Amino acid sequence: MSKSYFDTDNNGHKPFELPGARPHYNPDRPGQVEHIFLDLSLDIPKQSYQGSCSIRLLPIRNGIDRLTLDAVNLNIESVQVDEVPQNFDYDGEQLSIQLSEATQIGKRLLIAIAYSVAKPQRGIYFIQPDKHYPNKPTQVWTQGEDEDSRFWFPCFDYPGQLSTSEIRVRVPNPLVAISNGELIDTTEDGDYKIYHWSQQQVHPTYLMTLAVGDFAEIRDDWKGKPVTYYVEKGREEDAKRSMGKTPRMIEFLSQKYGYPYAFPKYAQVCVDDFIFGGMENTSTTLLTDRCLLDERAALDNRNTESLVVHELAHQWFGDLVVIKHWSHAWIKEGMASYSEVMWTEQEYSLQEAAYYRLLEARRYISEDSSRYRRPMVTHVYREAIELYDRHIYEKGSCVYHMIRAQLGDELFWLAIQTFIQDNAHKTVETVDLLRAIEKATGRNLLFLFDQYVYRGGHPDFKVAYSWDGDANLAKITVTQTQAAEDKNGSKDLFELKIPIGFGYVQQDSAAKLSTSFSALTTFTVRVNEREQSFYFPLENKPQFISFDVGDNYLKTVTLEYPISELKAQLESDPNPISRIYAAEALAKKGGLEATIALSGALKNDPLWGVRVEVAKQLAQINLDQAFDGLVLGLKDKNAYVRRSVVEALAQIKTAESYKVVRGLVQKGDPSYYVEAAASRAIGAIASANLEEKPKEDKVLKLLKSVLEEKAGWNEVVRSGAIAGLAEFKTSEAALNLLIEYTKLGVPQPLRLATIRALGKISGGQSPVNLERILEKLTELAKETFFLTQVAVAAALGQMEIPKAVGILRSLAEQTADGRVRRYAEEEISKVQKNIGSEKNLRQLREDFDQLKQQNQELRSRLENLEAKSK
Repeated sequence: MSKSYFDTDNNGHKPFELPGARPHYNPDRPGQVEHIFLDLSLDIPKQSYQGSCSIRLLPIRNGIDRLTLDAVNLNIESVQVDEVPQNFDYDGEQLSIQLSEATQIGKRLLIAIAYSVAKPQRGIYFIQPDKHYPNKPTQVWTQGEDEDSRFWFPCFDYPGQLSTSEIRVRVPNPLVAISNGELIDTTEDGDYKIYHWSQQQVHPTYLMTLAVGDFAEIRDDWKGKPVTYYVEKGREEDAKRSMGKTPRMIEFLSQKYGYPYAFPKYAQVCVDDFIFGGMENTSTTLLTDRCLLDERAALDNRNTESLVVHELAHQWFGDLVVIKHWSHAWIKEGMASYSEVMWTEQEYSLQEAAYYRLLEARRYISEDSSRYRRPMVTHVYREAIELYDRHIYEKGSCVYHMIRAQLGDELFWLAIQTFIQDNAHKTVETVDLLRAIEKATGRNLLFLFDQYVYRGGHPDFKVAYSWDGDANLAKITVTQTQAAEDKNGSKDLFELKIPIGFGYVQQDSAAKLSTSFSALTTFTVRVNEREQSFYFPLENKPQFISFDVGDNYLKTVTLEYPISELKAQLESDPNPISRIYAAEALAKKGGLEATIALSGALKNDPLWGVRVEVAKQLAQINLDQAFDGLVLGLKDKNAYVRRSVVEALAQIKTAESYKVVRGLVQKGDPSYYVEAAASRAIGAIASANLEEKPKEDKVLKLLKSVLEEKAGWNEVVRSGAIAGLAEFKTSEAALNLLIEYTKLGVPQPLRLATIRALGKISGGQSPVNLERILEKLTELAKETFFLTQVAVAAALGQMEIPKAVGILRSLAEQTADGRVRRYAEEEISKVQKNIGSEKNLRQLREDFDQLKQQNQELRSRLENLEAKSK
């Protein structure tokens, strides 16, 4: 989902369309598919199955004499229509049925296709133990999105066709089979059992699913409807910890969306080797078993909770209301991602939800700046899966939030409820959302969609402030830096009404403590030019300035305020995101005053998210005092903050930071993630050019001991140690250890982390060792598992030699996965760029690092002298 080619007018951004991209449209419909019935018998040891697919079709027009279905690499045995055998052609991708009798409007056809499949490439996956992984469970599961259902049954495979469905499947005991809808029958058949599931509500082919395994079933319910969790036996407690909030989430979303959960049950099945985080099959979500949390993981992992609410939200947005074409996928993915924000607000606080939104915005912004810029709605691509990127998930979420900010809470929910009610069990496009908003609220939000949905990009604001004490005027200058200064830049401008708040901090004298609270005087201005200055008459000079009060617009912001205003904003702005912007601006200013302000915030800010960000900013300041402020943060009760502090210490490469981090690696931390960060950090610090350099073999020994002793949940800690080893780019001993951990039999999460690390460590290795790395990656590139291929592409993308390009090319040509193909091609252009500019850059970088080190020592001494003389 995730470029060696020419940049068209894309304002310095790489284009989204790769060579070979073309417009895609839904095919013409021969009629309405009313029902699909799969009747299958699995032979799991042989990774094969056989059976039939029956499709009931109501023709839409007379005289159609040929039907074309999607069917990839299936063995088609026979085709009948209304029990009469038909002639057919099959080319391995499409099944073309020559009808012996042309269609008549209103006269239904029953198409019955007998077929079998052996060792399928995609669509349906057989998981089994082998000599390398003897403890792997035996499972079979399907994955249809985007267009992979055609790999496991013949169908009209696009989201615009909705029908009811039924799956009857024969599996060996003791395995159970779970599918969409209700279980209407189970029959014993010797050593086998036949499960018969029926889905009475219409849905598209990509949401039909089957999951087979020897699962433990945990039962819950919501208003009498079964809510079930299926996991590998022995993980029942993890299941409750990870999915136990589901009934409350169903209640929450039913209320918010104004439409009670529409399906007969809600099952969540955790499967092995899943190629996504989760998939919202109608009434039966599949999740990766890596989302199951143990007690320690639950300390600082809310990703599982977010995943659970995301897939659940799809039962409305995506399953009840279905997108008509992939180009409108942002409607469902954006709302599922925004539901993570809403749940955070419901379960934790408004402030935490604001921070969650900031993280989503950043993920999109990073893709926009480093990968490509694109409109959220586009039907030009090579494969639909390419659309499943941060533009439709994270940017989509931010767009929903902007709609909410425009309408206000009451009207926003009214609009969303209208959209769901008007389109339940139907297909939609983006325009249907605009229509529902206008119908419910009278508001026309096309201006917002034109700027954020139908074109790429977002505003980059630079905001400057000054005070005229004689006239009591505040002057704010807003520049949209994303637009060029010439005439041509005007097409990149945004026109938005933005509230600007002036903050006054009042000491609360009634309270014994000197608590302060802020009053904001707010004005709304229309920002629509490249640079504008606004003047505000105020009775008194404000202590701080809040740009975009409430932080509702998707944007980037650079503040150019005096240090006193930034300090007041960091301490007193009620909005956490504003406080984070102030922290970023203070770190840019540097110096002792900024360091003291940031250290204070790391200790005192009420929101952990702000403390996390402040730790990052402290690391940007080259003063010893920044280190002192950070170290105190290791005592923070919040594991997210401790993790951020450790990551910040990794950037302060001194003997002192090494000692602190080494202590943490040795004594450990309640959080897996903090321990992982410490192992990574110790490698980053120890491999730098320190004056008192720790002995390399001592550090390697310490990391090796982590690898030998810390096997634990999802291999998080040991993967941290692997990342630590990868920092020793000139060490053969570190490389030898890494190569050990790429072997088959190493737990998968750890093995994948190690494969990635090979790219990192290649930076300073000898030619002989580079050859070893390339040989290893060439061998790994032949594995077919999706996550292995992604890891190999990521490793090769970090390398700086032409041979890496060759391996990436063959990976791109041979993979069956559109996402891998795209990643590999993007990594090719990265490598080509590395080869060109790397040599000169490396020398410059080393010289610069040395200067920075000397400069830091001088500045710290100077600040100390100044502090003493005061």
